[in-house]
Amino acid sequence: MISVLGSGVVGLCVATALHEAGHEIEVIAPEHSPPPPASWLAGGMLAPYCEGESAPEVIVARGQSAVDWWAAHVPDVTRRGTLVLAAPRDAGELDRFARATRGHGWVTPDALEPAISGRFARGLFFAAEAHLDPRAALTALRMRLLAAGVAFRDGPARGRVVDCTGIAARAALSDLRAVRGEMLELHAPDVTLTRSIRLLHPRFPVYIVPRGAGRYMVGATMVESDDAGGITARAVMELLSAAYTVHPGFAEGEVITTAAGLRPSFPNNLPAIRHVGDVIHVNGMYRHGFLMAPALALDLVSVLAKEPAHAH
Repeated sequence: MISVLGSGVVGLCVATALHEAGHEIEVIAPEHSPPPPASWLAGGMLAPYCEGESAPEVIVARGQSAVDWWAAHVPDVTRRGTLVLAAPRDAGELDRFARATRGHGWVTPDALEPAISGRFARGLFFAAEAHLDPRAALTALRMRLLAAGVAFRDGPARGRVVDCTGIAARAALSDLRAVRGEMLELHAPDVTLTRSIRLLHPRFPVYIVPRGAGRYMVGATMVESDDAGGITARAVMELLSAAYTVHPGFAEGEVITTAAGLRPSFPNNLPAIRHVGDVIHVNGMYRHGFLMAPALALDLVSVLAKEPAHAH
């Protein structure tokens, strides 16, 4: 028996991979427990090539399998690529982004998204990328595991512990730190965007992700902070300003959610599998949870397969 602690994106991906590999598992998270904030508030972009602008090659290389993994496990993975834009005053940022990444081509943005006609002269299109709705995807993974007979419960673990609790595991992982992220969600039915859009910004990359039914997620700040409090006024203003730059129709939208969460991050900003005593930790997703959790889950399956049968 393996006891998976946590039901965020890492916990559910790990539980899914272990179950598919034939392990008997349980998930230590009550069936109706509140969703883990970092996963629930994520952008849900499966954008390995864009992440290559600041992330090491391992994220780009291994993240490419995420789109197919998610598409095989949950409905509604939207494969329409990522459109990267920059305001005219930041045109140099677009050239820099192009040099730092691969898997893209130059496009006239109007041709892909007529709703932003006339606002941007050029953009970068990453055709192989995709996005999903994190809340719908996590719910689907959970329901899939429940349907397969996997128990979700509270209380002590009955098996070998695999800890996937994110920032809550800091007591056991001394070098784990929090990177705060703030986001908001808008209902703007007059805006018709069909794919993820990244607007290059001097302080942080702003992305707008369509959620369907006129809803858009706009995120996300990157702040080295343990503050788990609500979103700041500065973040709201910057995110809304960026959304308005992409499409003025966002100014008439309704703000339906604002939130902040803490991303668990190791010093090198790369996820890892760590052994601490008898506990295995899968943690440190930084800003790559939905992109890298499937890869780390499959790595864990390989790690366990190589252990001597009598080890546990």
